[in-house]
Amino acid sequence: MSDVWGVTRSRWSPRFWLPTVVAVVIAGLLWEWIAIGNPYLLPRLGQVGLQLVTETPYYLQNAAVTLSEALIGLAIGLVSAFVVAVLVTESGLLRRAIMPLAVILNVTPVVAIAPALVVAFGFGPAPKLIVTALITFFPILMNLITGLNSVSPPVLQVFQTLHASRLEVLGRLRLPSSLPYLFAALRVVFPLSLVGAVVAEFSAPGAGKGLGTVISVASSNSRLAVVYAAIACLAAMGSLLLLFVILLERRVLRWHESQLLRRA
Repeated sequence: MSDVWGVTRSRWSPRFWLPTVVAVVIAGLLWEWIAIGNPYLLPRLGQVGLQLVTETPYYLQNAAVTLSEALIGLAIGLVSAFVVAVLVTESGLLRRAIMPLAVILNVTPVVAIAPALVVAFGFGPAPKLIVTALITFFPILMNLITGLNSVSPPVLQVFQTLHASRLEVLGRLRLPSSLPYLFAALRVVFPLSLVGAVVAEFSAPGAGKGLGTVISVASSNSRLAVVYAAIACLAAMGSLLLLFVILLERRVLRWHESQLLRRA
């Protein structure tokens, strides 16, 4: 109990939070100094804050659109990556057939694909969901494949000795072993899903709502305060998504050695 309280006290100690506060203050002062001398490069922080305060419903509405596109696209990418990872883990033939296609898809710039998807599927949510799914697919796939293959050989031999079926090995051994790798991927792709949604919205500015559309339209009109207010919303959303993944990981992986060592 004393260790737990010791950790809690250390987080309230100036040694824990003071470096972050100092770094933020210095960054803010540097921003203001640049903005005062270069008003066409950066807006004043007060102008950005005023935008967020006076136009709160506007930014919340567009943030909700971008967030929904990001999460739905991420869900599509996650499910697709899980299915492909299981298939290539269980079948060498499928691995040799699918993995080259996955690599080609990964190295193809999604920014170049987005306009073609808008032409093919129109200005609705479909191209935005596809772009987000494509961006998040490969990191999840590679981490899941690594995790599914990371089982301990002695434990796998025990399962084989007990004549466990492939489904039992997958559900009782491979999937639990892959969870740390999955959460490592989710730490990356949850914020990355916002990038996918914004990139897709850039391809169809003015055709709908979303923070990407807000940034594109505002930048074309040189409204820097609006641009950076939308960017601030995206940064806050990405930080909250990352925090959600971290808390979920601690909850789900309480049994894993990484969490046990952290608590120790």
